[in-house]
Amino acid sequence: MGGQRWRGAGPGGGRGRPARYCSRSCQAKAYRRRRQTPAPAAERPAATGTRMRKRRQIAEALWRIAAERGLHAASLREVAAEAGVSLRTVQYHFESKHQLLVAALHMLHEENERIARSRIDHDPADPRALLRAVLEEFLPVDDQRATALRVFAAYYARSLTDPALAEVFLSGDQPLERLVADLIAAAQAGGRTAPGLDPWREADLLVSGTVGLGGDVLHQRRTLEDVRRTLDYHLDKIFAGDRGAQP
Repeated sequence: MGGQRWRGAGPGGGRGRPARYCSRSCQAKAYRRRRQTPAPAAERPAATGTRMRKRRQIAEALWRIAAERGLHAASLREVAAEAGVSLRTVQYHFESKHQLLVAALHMLHEENERIARSRIDHDPADPRALLRAVLEEFLPVDDQRATALRVFAAYYARSLTDPALAEVFLSGDQPLERLVADLIAAAQAGGRTAPGLDPWREADLLVSGTVGLGGDVLHQRRTLEDVRRTLDYHLDKIFAGDRGAQP
């Protein structure tokens, strides 16, 4: 009986009109037609928002696995299980593991930048404090920054054996170093630094040193207080003779 078309006398029945009830095959065809019909324009933004939230949910699952077990453990199946979705859902939103790794990396950068901007008070009258606040973003000061540092370490390890990922992860323009170099150069132009500095070289050492020291904190080889003292030591050298410093 389930495979038979019913032609009841209710609305929609009768000659020249489609039957109100139909077989499973008929229902499947109707479902496919609805799936193929473009959604009304008013519904598309909501669908896009849902898609973005689902992609973010999957990316966050990848971050957690990377921070706890490394990217080698982040198979698509493991990511799906961590995200609480099906493997097919992960594959729908990301065509390959490489695409997922790259998208999740970009999302993490955006998230860190958004949070950092909300935390850092921009005080142009105190370039040393501003630079120190920027460097603090590279340290595991709280759970959010500790997790981000672990995830970036996992990406770095993976990039050593994954050339395609290395091209994305090891950005040629070195944005972090450039940001720190620009801050030092601006302070230098205002007579706030020691003479004869090369802002780019100073930035290179500060960024690599801070990230490395942050890793030592994660490994509990150093304390956060000790690392901060090391940063202050180097910042004191950079801003030695600051004519604009407050007494």
